[in-house]
Amino acid sequence: MAPIIEVKNLSTQFGSQIIHQNLNLSVNEGEVLGIVGGSGSGKSVLMRFMTGLQPPQKGKIVYNVPGGFNQSHLGVLFQHGALLSSMSVVENVMAPLREVAKLPFELARNLAMIKIETVGLPLDAAFKSPAELSGGMIKRAALARALALDPPIVFLDEPTSGLDPISAAGFDELIREVQRDLRMTIIMITHDLDSLVRICDRIAVLVDRQVLIGSLAEIIRIDHPWIKSYFHGPRGERYFR
Repeated sequence: MAPIIEVKNLSTQFGSQIIHQNLNLSVNEGEVLGIVGGSGSGKSVLMRFMTGLQPPQKGKIVYNVPGGFNQSHLGVLFQHGALLSSMSVVENVMAPLREVAKLPFELARNLAMIKIETVGLPLDAAFKSPAELSGGMIKRAALARALALDPPIVFLDEPTSGLDPISAAGFDELIREVQRDLRMTIIMITHDLDSLVRICDRIAVLVDRQVLIGSLAEIIRIDHPWIKSYFHGPRGERYFR
């Protein structure tokens, strides 16, 4: 089977700084792919290209989705949630159901409540504003909105950033459960080594304007300074001694 997403010959340059140079990346259907790299390696830029928020300067992104690709096939959880403060949680989750799927109000509301329950939020949280939620609850509400249209592909931007270790572990578990239950493909940008170990099937490392990709066991054996520093430094000691 063809990969569900193919990044082909991607090149990106801002002024004199080259971020990506003929980068190629394939995402397999049904996997959880973690994307890591140092500051300035182009992780966020790559995600903007892959989600259609910005067209690539050079190269192309190919989506192999049955029936043809459209934006409703993608769900996105932004780093800080990006919930609309003027709306309640259920209204935020309803927004794509109403605006994209054009569902009637009651049906959209019922489906939104199912998604809110799916991500482990108490039902009374549905009627709160984002300002009334904890950081972990905001992440779950944002995930519910990303799942609203049942997309086959979901992007997660630093999903555990700002969470304490217990909340982060719980969110990792939620991501894996949702991915297995809904059989979706997840692409996750993260700095969280715990998340990479817990839930990722493969890891893509952005280094030297290119990408190195493989299983965790394969990646940690690569002789590259950044990979050694990240995976075999102080944070990796409990995993890779």
